[in-house]
Amino acid sequence: MTRIPLRLLLGTEQPCGYLPKRLSRSAFVAPHTQVTGEVYGALIANGFRRSGDYAYRPACSTCKACVPVRVPVAAFTPNRAQRRCLKRNADLVIERRSALNDEHFELYRRYLLARHPFGGMDADDAKAFHEFLGSTWGVTEFWCFYEASVLRMVAVVDRLPEGLSAVYTFFDPDQTARSLGTYAVLSQLAAAKAEGLGYLYLGYWVAGSTTMDYKRHFEPLEQFDGSDWRAFSAAETAALPPEPPATIMRTL
Repeated sequence: MTRIPLRLLLGTEQPCGYLPKRLSRSAFVAPHTQVTGEVYGALIANGFRRSGDYAYRPACSTCKACVPVRVPVAAFTPNRAQRRCLKRNADLVIERRSALNDEHFELYRRYLLARHPFGGMDADDAKAFHEFLGSTWGVTEFWCFYEASVLRMVAVVDRLPEGLSAVYTFFDPDQTARSLGTYAVLSQLAAAKAEGLGYLYLGYWVAGSTTMDYKRHFEPLEQFDGSDWRAFSAAETAALPPEPPATIMRTL
């Protein structure tokens, strides 16, 4: 594993966005650190993610439920359900862009209001939208999926020295039958394979979180155990820590 001497800052505890009645905390790479493409690739390979220009990883005091996962591209073969998803979305056309615009923001607003109305993100904050998805030091692409001239989905994808990182995806909430989130991942896997890239990083899988459960269906999946990547085991990582005492929760 690559070792990088970096200064990390520990964030404050806040309500967990994945598991109810739990607190979360993250460690961030110190601001103003010179993050290059090579450094970012090494961070991702060591369990980090990014939100805007901030590279972070979970640093919860009692919980280890967030498990970094990635797909080894060459070994992936779509299963039956995923092949049906590919066929169902064969009419979509992908345009890769380097910047976001008002059309993307309007789709993002609709997506948040329909799918994550209480997720803590302000659907009307255009500045936060650009800061959250973009990066001044990464190589970020915005994959826009169109049905004829109608924008159906945007997948935010970071390019790494050895692969791709699926940062975030938002889509038309009225198109549930298409399974657009799954199609976005399948499209990234296909592109990575065509380009000879090694891995697609999917962020964190969280036992007990329905919004993160889809990731385990992209087999073979690998998990990062803190020092190395190895075969994913849902059973091994499924045990959740006990809920915190009620006295703690009353302080939120």
